[in-house]
Amino acid sequence: MKKNKIKNTGVEVTELSFGTSSLGSMPDTYGYEVPEQRAQEMLKRFFQGPVNVLDTSRNYAMGESEKRIGKAIKENGGWPEKFVLSTKIDRNMDTLVLDKKRTRESIEESLKTLNVDSVDILFLHDPEYVKDINDVTKKDGALDELFKIKEEGLAKAVGLAMGKIDIMFPMLKKWDFDVMINHNRYTLLNREADEMYSYAHSKNISIFNAAPYAGGVLAKGPSNFKKITYQDASEEKLAPAREIEKVCKKYNVEMGAAALQFSMKDKRITSTICGVTSVNSIEKTLAWAETDIPEEFWSEVLKLPYSTKDPESERIFTPG
Repeated sequence: MKKNKIKNTGVEVTELSFGTSSLGSMPDTYGYEVPEQRAQEMLKRFFQGPVNVLDTSRNYAMGESEKRIGKAIKENGGWPEKFVLSTKIDRNMDTLVLDKKRTRESIEESLKTLNVDSVDILFLHDPEYVKDINDVTKKDGALDELFKIKEEGLAKAVGLAMGKIDIMFPMLKKWDFDVMINHNRYTLLNREADEMYSYAHSKNISIFNAAPYAGGVLAKGPSNFKKITYQDASEEKLAPAREIEKVCKKYNVEMGAAALQFSMKDKRITSTICGVTSVNSIEKTLAWAETDIPEEFWSEVLKLPYSTKDPESERIFTPG
């Protein structure tokens, strides 16, 4: 699989990455549970490639995702060579504080749980949900500590991972990040991140585009899955997805393949992050990435209307 470099960090990532927010089992968000055995089988399959990036977070499933990955790393005899491990600095979920002290605690917790001495990529995660964002952005705050962690060699590349663009875009302009993750805002249904992605690309900030399926509806189809970005969706809100589905049926293209390749085709995007929770989901994602999709399909589907508004503006966030 094609690999892309992250600045001058020495980190090379495949154009497809696997995310683990659902790996630790988050039924409130995703609508299903993930048993431990299924997670371990998926992780063993991941270690076989060809995708080389595994992205997690201290707070995914309240620490359970990192715990399961750490177990798999230990059983594998360590993190495999030329694979890329990515995790995130997270707020204290009880106090919602994310300051300098919490930043250091978060990386130390991650390294211990993952059974590693360092990670390849470290993101500061979800500052839109913290108690006081000034703790993140002020001098000697969480972001300054993030870059200090990089200087110490505990991470090769550092970045910003979040959703809300009105908060994210100004932060990208102020700090010299190597990489960024944004989710749900550059899909067949939504292009809110378009301007920000063009800016990041112009500044050589590597872009990880996460959640290309808009939380699942573009993978499972609106007839089978009536949520968009983790929220119950009315028939009115599902209508654009149904229009995409019609074009997919016309050209005999699976929706998941179209949604995934929409992101992978964009030359600005370094890697597209897809959540996986089973061996089957890995194989299906790889098949979708390699599906031959005719240009006539793209000409038609890209003419369909899409939103440029925040897809999570009405979302009631729950961490489970």
